[in-house]
Amino acid sequence: MLQRRRFLQLGAASAVVLAVAGGAAALWKPGLREGKLSPEARAAMGALARAFLAEALPADTASLNRHLDRIDELIGALQPAVRDELGLLLGLLVNGAGRVGLFGHQAPLESRGPEALRHSLQGMRLSGISLRQQAYFGLRELHCGTHYAQPEAWARMGYPGPMTI
Repeated sequence: MLQRRRFLQLGAASAVVLAVAGGAAALWKPGLREGKLSPEARAAMGALARAFLAEALPADTASLNRHLDRIDELIGALQPAVRDELGLLLGLLVNGAGRVGLFGHQAPLESRGPEALRHSLQGMRLSGISLRQQAYFGLRELHCGTHYAQPEAWARMGYPGPMTI
């Protein structure tokens, strides 16, 4: 009888764990959809672009959208394994629990101002947790590399572009 009761308890506990895990999985918002930024990830990456690039990125919406479109193009050119890892990172950015782990707050990134985001990003950069540092450097390189590779950014910096050989 004791064995049967223990078996039933284990079965009930397993059902609860599976239900909770299934519910959490159903609520998980993906960072990428069909190899491009999901709408939630696009909003979060837009907020991060403003924080990372500050005055280097013109304040108009069209410039921000061009920047995010270029990030989409870059994501499409990545190797599948790298794209999958980036998708996981972007998933953390758009889900509250992931933001708590990376940024220390649950609020959507687009609801915070650039200064508050810069403060959170500085915390990631200086964190003793290497995963947070890697996430910071990956996001920074993604934004800065994408932005400064464009000739329109060169003109604003006074860089004439590569020399013709």
